[in-house]
Amino acid sequence: MTVQQPRSATYASHYDTAPQQQEAGARTWLTRGANFVVAVSQVEAGAVLARDANPDEYFLFVHSGGARIQAGAEQIDAGPETVTIVPPGASRVEATAAGTIVRVFSNRAADLAQASVNQAVYADGAPEVAPLVPWPDPPAGFKLRHYVLAEHVRPDSNMRIFRSTNLMVNFLAKRLVPRDVHKLSPHTHADFEQASLAIQGTYAHHLRWPWTPDMDMWKEDEHVEIGSPSVTVIPAKVLHTSRNVSQGDCWLIDIFGPPRMDFSSKPGLVCNADEYPMPAPAAAAA
Repeated sequence: MTVQQPRSATYASHYDTAPQQQEAGARTWLTRGANFVVAVSQVEAGAVLARDANPDEYFLFVHSGGARIQAGAEQIDAGPETVTIVPPGASRVEATAAGTIVRVFSNRAADLAQASVNQAVYADGAPEVAPLVPWPDPPAGFKLRHYVLAEHVRPDSNMRIFRSTNLMVNFLAKRLVPRDVHKLSPHTHADFEQASLAIQGTYAHHLRWPWTPDMDMWKEDEHVEIGSPSVTVIPAKVLHTSRNVSQGDCWLIDIFGPPRMDFSSKPGLVCNADEYPMPAPAAAAA
């Protein structure tokens, strides 16, 4: 039996590479995983980011600046450090101030997946990753859902996790000093990838590939230092941990698709769990 070595990681440093999309007042860098696409846009006031008919929900995070978000008859004015889940269909995002806007789509946004800087990594598919299977629709229906991150700080956790029907995003607490190298958290994910978006500060990502029976397939460990903004896509089955290595505000955001069952099964951990039900068997078990 042929043993497949996990695919290579992606390290997309937006600060020293050209954007994949450029339009009036907006430059957008696109990085994909098997099930998601991360779009990071540097925008000027008045720039418009529009989707004519997006097939499913997507996340919109205003890091800095501001945005007017429209979907159907709804409209929300979003300030910095806020998260909005945008419903399927047409949507329009107008920057009300210069800044950084992040959108996270599922792989059903095929045009964005195809335009991603690392599209070639997924040219033959990703059989090691569980397919994107949507979770149940929200009982209150699809609509704009808006969250202010400062209102979701927990004293017992550095995580602020939100989920939709198709994605999960963890807005980790900012770190003010470099992470203690004696308190790291190396771990693996059996059948899903993780995208780590560094939106502030400099991070070191440490990755270790599993050994296969064929020693010729073994890969050296990777210890990659990368600034902000950047997206690192960590393959399934690869042992990994990350740490900020710069002083001052450092901010890492972790992205998954579909929502993680392990996080969702912990009562109170997902900030908007009451709006998005779990699949029936899992909900009964929880």
